[in-house]
Amino acid sequence: MMTAKFIQRPVLSIVISVLITLAGLLSLTKLPVTQFPDIAPPEVNVTTKFTGANAEVVVKAVITPLERAINGVPGMAYMSSVSGNDGSGEIQIIFKAGTDPEVAAVNVQNRVSSVLDELPAEAIKAGVIVEKVQNTMLLYINILSSDPTLDEKFLYNFTDINVLKELKRIDGVGFAEILGSREYAMRVWLKPDKLVMYNISATEIIEKLKAQNVEAAPGKIGESSGKKAQALQYVLKYTGKYNTREAYENIVLSSTDNGEILRLKDVAEVEFDSQDYNVLSKENGQPSAAILLKQRPGSNAKEVISNIKATMAEIKANSFPPGMDYSLSYDVSEFLDASVHEVILTLIEAFLLVALVVFVFLQDVRSAIIPILAVPVSLVGTFFFMQLMGFSLNLITLFALVLAIGIVVDNAIVVIEAAHAKNGAFRHRATQSHRTRHA
Repeated sequence: MMTAKFIQRPVLSIVISVLITLAGLLSLTKLPVTQFPDIAPPEVNVTTKFTGANAEVVVKAVITPLERAINGVPGMAYMSSVSGNDGSGEIQIIFKAGTDPEVAAVNVQNRVSSVLDELPAEAIKAGVIVEKVQNTMLLYINILSSDPTLDEKFLYNFTDINVLKELKRIDGVGFAEILGSREYAMRVWLKPDKLVMYNISATEIIEKLKAQNVEAAPGKIGESSGKKAQALQYVLKYTGKYNTREAYENIVLSSTDNGEILRLKDVAEVEFDSQDYNVLSKENGQPSAAILLKQRPGSNAKEVISNIKATMAEIKANSFPPGMDYSLSYDVSEFLDASVHEVILTLIEAFLLVALVVFVFLQDVRSAIIPILAVPVSLVGTFFFMQLMGFSLNLITLFALVLAIGIVVDNAIVVIEAAHAKNGAFRHRATQSHRTRHA
C-alpha cells in the first residue's frame, strides 16, 4: 500500500529522499568521531603518594581507609587496588554500564573527602587525586631538541610551563600529561656518618627545613588605629622560600653557646635536580618530553586533533628555542582517515559497478542512473539515525557501513532488474492487446 503511494506520487518520494539526505548530511557534521566505540564501563581512579613508605604501609595507612569509604558508592560494580614500594597507591573503581562518569567521579570524590583526616599527613600533602579514566588515546607528542645542553629536565619543565597548559585548554582534550616526572626540585642527600657524628636525625632536619623554608606574612607596621592621624604605614615583606642551592646549604640546624653553628651543608649534599627519576623518555636516542593526550567522551577526534596540531605549530613558532622541535609518535586520525577513505572508495566503486552491471544487462541508461541516485539516499540517511541512537563514527561503525554498502547495492540491482522485467512484461502485454484489437 505504501509502495503504491510512492509510485503514484513521485514528487512526494523525491521530497522525502531530499529530506533524508539533508538530515544525514547535517548529522554527519555533528557526529562524534572516535577510534573505537565507547563500550567499556565507566572507570574512576583514585591515586595517592605516601613518600618514603613501602607497599605494605601504603596499603595499611592509605589504601584500606579509602577502600572502606569508597565501597558501596552508587553504581559501583567492583574495585581493585595496587600499591608500590615507591609509596604510590591506586584504586580502580569500575561502574556499571550506563553510569554517568561525571556523577560517578563526584560521588567517589565525596567519599574520599570524608576520610582525608584519617590519612597520613604526607599522603594528604602529596594529594589524593580522583579522575575519570579516558580510554581513547588521541596523540602521543614528543618534545625534543638537537641542542645537547637541553637535557630531559629542561625539556620536561619547558613543556610543563609552555606547552601542557595550552593543550589542556583545547576543547575536547580530556587528559593531557607528561609521561615521567622531571620537575625541578632541590635534592638533599644526607650523609649518615655525619648525622651520627653530630647526633642529629633525618626527622630533625625535615623539621628545620619546614620551619625555616616558609612563605610568611609578616604583616604591617605603623597601621593607623583610627584614634589619631598616622603619616606612614609600612608593609613588611619576607624573602619567602629559598630558591638557590647556597640558601639551602646555609640553613641552620643547631648552634652552641660557644657560637658554633651546624648548617645543612655540614651533614648533606644539596643539588638542584629532578624530583623523581622513575621514567626515562627518549625519541630515537634523544632526550624528550612525551605528552600523552586522550579524548573527552562525545567529542570529535578529528577536530580535536586538528586543533592540537594548530596549537603545537603556533607554540613552536612563538616559544620554542633554537634546535627544539616536536614529533607525533601516535596519531589516531591516521586510522580514522584511512577508514573514511576506504568507505568513500567503496562507495565510489559501488556506484560504478552498479551502473555498469545494470547498463550491461538491461541496456538502459535510465535504469543505470536510478540506483546511483538511490544508494546515496540510503547511506547518507544512515548518519541521521546513527546520531539519533547515540552512535559515533569509529572503526566499527565505518566497517559496518562498508558492509551495508554491499547490501544496499545488491538490493538496488535486484529492485531495478525486477522493475525493468515487470515493465517489459507490461509493455509486451500492451503490445499483444493492441495487435489483437487491430486484427
